[in-house]
Amino acid sequence: MGYQDAPGGGGGGKLSLASVGFAGASAGAGGGGYKDLLVMELPKDEGLDGAKVAEAIGVRLPDVAGAVRTILERREVREFASGALAGAMSKAILAPLETIRTRMVVGVGSRHIFGTVVEIIEHNGWQGLWAGNTINMLRIIPTQAVELATFECVKRSMAEAQEKWKEEGYPKIQLGNLKIQLPLQFLNPVALAGAAAGIAGTLACHPLEVIKDRLTVNRELYPTISLAFSRIYKAEGIGGLYSGLCPTLIGMLPYSTCYFFMYDTIKTSYCRLHKKSSLSRPELVVIGALSGLTASTISFPLEVARKRLMVGALQGKCPPNMVAALSEVIREEGLLGLYRGWGASCLKVMPNSGITWMFYEAWKDILLADKDKQRA
Repeated sequence: MGYQDAPGGGGGGKLSLASVGFAGASAGAGGGGYKDLLVMELPKDEGLDGAKVAEAIGVRLPDVAGAVRTILERREVREFASGALAGAMSKAILAPLETIRTRMVVGVGSRHIFGTVVEIIEHNGWQGLWAGNTINMLRIIPTQAVELATFECVKRSMAEAQEKWKEEGYPKIQLGNLKIQLPLQFLNPVALAGAAAGIAGTLACHPLEVIKDRLTVNRELYPTISLAFSRIYKAEGIGGLYSGLCPTLIGMLPYSTCYFFMYDTIKTSYCRLHKKSSLSRPELVVIGALSGLTASTISFPLEVARKRLMVGALQGKCPPNMVAALSEVIREEGLLGLYRGWGASCLKVMPNSGITWMFYEAWKDILLADKDKQRA
C-alpha cells in the first residue's frame, strides 16, 4: 500500500491513496509480481474525515446504537424488563412477610405469626425482618423476568401453533403403516406456558433461592451472600447450591401451572363479563391475589418438603428425598404439619401475587407499544 503527495495545485499536506497492491507468491512471467487490486482517491479537503473515507472505500461502520435499539424494541425484551421491575418493586415492599413465612415453614422459632415477629425483632431488630432481602432481590429480579417473559412467549407461540394446526392438520407420527395423530388439540396454551415459566425460572435461579433461605434461617453461620455461597460450596459442593431442586421442580409444576392459568382465566372471564378491554389496578391486585392463594394451597405440602430439604443440613438431619421429607413431617406433626405455615404463606403469597401482577401490567402499559398490545 503506497501513499504519495497529491500532485499540483493543492499544497503539500494533502494525501491520496495511490494504490493497494499485494505481492504474488512468486514473480513469474505470466502475471506474477504486483497486481493493483483497487485504485481510488480520498477526499481532497483540509482534513481526513473518517466517515467520508469509509464512504469513499465502500465500508460501512456497524450501527451499534441501531442494533441495541432494535433489540430493545422487541416485545419479548420489554416483557422481560416489565417482569424484572415488577418483581423488584413487590419484593422490596413485602420482604418482611417472606422472612416470617420462611421461618414458620421450616420450623424455626415460634409457631405463630406474631410470636415470630417478636422473636425476629428481639434478636436482630427491625432490620431482621428484611434478613436475606438483598439476595432475595437478586433472586426475584431474574426469576420474575424469566418466568413472566417465558409465560407470555410460550402462550403466544402455542396459540399461533394451534391456529395453524386447525387449518393444516395436527402433527402425526408414523409407526409402520399406522399414522397416529398427536392429541395436541387438548393442550391448553395458558397451562403449558405456566408450566414452562415455572421450570425456566427455577432452573435459572435455584442457587439464589438456596442462599436466600440459608441467610434467612441462620444469619450467624451465613452472615453475607459471598460467605454463604463459599461455605455451601465447600461443605456440600455444587449439589448444595441445587439442594431441593427435584422437589422444587415437582412442586413448581402444579403451582406455576395453576397460578398462571388461574390469573389468565379469571382476568379473561372478568373482562368478558363486564365487557372491559382492560382492568383497573385494584382489580388486578384482587385477581392476582386469588390466583396466588389457589396455587399456593394446592402445592403447599410440596413447598414444605422443598424447604425441609433445602435447610435440613442446618439441623443435621437432612431427608434424602422429597418422599422422606413428607413422611418425616407427617410422623412428627401429623397431616396438619403439611400445612404448617400456610397462614403466613397466604399472607405473603396473596399480596405478593396481587402487587406483582399489578406492577407487571403497569410496566407493560409503559414499555409496550400500542401496536404490540393490539397483537397480544
